[in-house]
Amino acid sequence: MKKLLILISMLSPFLGTAQQKPKKSLFPKSYDIVVGAYTSGKSSGLSVYRFYTESGRIAYLNRIDDVSNPSYVAVSANNKFVYAVNENDNGEVSSFKFDGKTGALTFINKVSTLGGSPCYVSVDKEQKNLFVANYSGGNIAVLPINVDGSIGAAVQTIKDEGHGVNKERQEKAHVHTAVLSPDEKYVLYTDLGTDKINITKYKGGKENPIVPVKPAFVSVTPGYGPRHLAFSNDKKYLYAIMEMGSAVLVYDYNNGKPKLKQDITLLADGFKGATGAADIHITPNGKFLYATNRGDANDISVFSINQENGELTFIERKPTGGKGPRNFAIDPSGRFIVIAHQTSDSIIVYKIDENTGKIGQAVSRVEVGNPVCVKFASAM
Repeated sequence: MKKLLILISMLSPFLGTAQQKPKKSLFPKSYDIVVGAYTSGKSSGLSVYRFYTESGRIAYLNRIDDVSNPSYVAVSANNKFVYAVNENDNGEVSSFKFDGKTGALTFINKVSTLGGSPCYVSVDKEQKNLFVANYSGGNIAVLPINVDGSIGAAVQTIKDEGHGVNKERQEKAHVHTAVLSPDEKYVLYTDLGTDKINITKYKGGKENPIVPVKPAFVSVTPGYGPRHLAFSNDKKYLYAIMEMGSAVLVYDYNNGKPKLKQDITLLADGFKGATGAADIHITPNGKFLYATNRGDANDISVFSINQENGELTFIERKPTGGKGPRNFAIDPSGRFIVIAHQTSDSIIVYKIDENTGKIGQAVSRVEVGNPVCVKFASAM
């Protein structure tokens, strides 16, 4: 009996190894990335790339041409449709049927946004309405979505009035984003021209779907020029990137009421060059925030998020490897960051350290004409 026990003890490590099953990934092996771009340069429309989650590699998949300046895109929650603003003086937004398996985009229709130079579009989870920010028009527009994914005529616009301290950049209202709160009870939109973050209640009805709350906005430091927004994963905090001020503002957030608690710079000590802060996102685990800066900076700043109060602590500032780092996206696993470089015609993928938030070496790069927006979608 003693010899049998000794034999079992000797074999048990090998038996255990044989019985262990390989860990199954929580994420699919691949996603699609929909890329919006300006078509005044090398790009001719919207393109789709396949993203491989194990390596971070991206590869060309499909494209649809003859789409005018699809600078910002939104993918519907059901993954069946893609919406893209047509950033021109006329102001239009287009809808496309999306095939996640092949990356094919099929044009559906195009309608007016009732404002010039639309630069941002978002869609609610129930596929009821689109929200478009018209930069030169200085207004936000709400457009209904039909069952087939097509867009109806705008049912509401709210125009901002006023100007800021910078006579060249803030001569009038310049609405930059239209972002739904996580519970989709509110729509917030930034105005670079008047230094305001506006707040509206989202009712979802057919007439006047959004209604300004009281107070209807919060003001930022004069000349800061608010651009994009991001909510913390626990929905308690709002983060706003300031394009002209090259800073991130942190707000306590409660039912459409932001309260400022921190103002943190994106600039290195003594930096004197041109800047243009662009985009802001939070990792899926909610621990880190990233923010890009263009101009002469061409870098991305990394911050840790205090899980107790939402405040930011600077970790590092890293060159992005290209010029004009505009929009970027963090893959659903939180292991890679995909950065679109508008000026140098490239998209570069970097590895992220999930424990420290630091950005590692580039793992993939593709040449794309004037990319300004990258959005992840499911690959069917």
